[in-house]
Amino acid sequence: MPVPIPTTDGRLFADGLVVMTYLEGGPPETQADWRRVAGTLRELHRLTQAWPQRPGWRSSTDLLHAETGTKIDLGAMPPESVARCRAAWARLTGRQTCVVHGNPNNPGNVRMTASQVGLIDWDESHIDVPDLDLVLPGNAAGLDDGALDIAGQASAAWEAAVCWDDEYAVRRLAEVRAV
Repeated sequence: MPVPIPTTDGRLFADGLVVMTYLEGGPPETQADWRRVAGTLRELHRLTQAWPQRPGWRSSTDLLHAETGTKIDLGAMPPESVARCRAAWARLTGRQTCVVHGNPNNPGNVRMTASQVGLIDWDESHIDVPDLDLVLPGNAAGLDDGALDIAGQASAAWEAAVCWDDEYAVRRLAEVRAV
């Protein structure tokens, strides 16, 4: 993972900016690369169980009863869309939580070399169910059909809610089954 570089006075965050160390490598290109990404994510998930939520953030299951959480405002979405998202998230209730990257299926957020897998762009990271991170190209994480369906629906609902009211959000919401 990249490491923050402190300012001359020791702050890691200054005027809305965080500067991180550079990670060598390029995006995953093969199914084997994506399997390595899945392994790295599983290690992240294992190491961060029981971590606290970021201030102001909510998990997908928190949003079953909350209207807002950092970038999410369910009040801005049509009620039928909120119902679809909540139905997808309800299938995650009761599962173990940990730090999730939030967008590892974007190849631009992964830097690989022969010896390492690095994850960048942590602005969507929060505490949630780890399977949300494991909806990777070609099912590289090897989720069984049921787990892949649950995670895929919940992930699409999350991205729709986070990005609500742009074309991407509408496309992601279209992937979430109607209630």
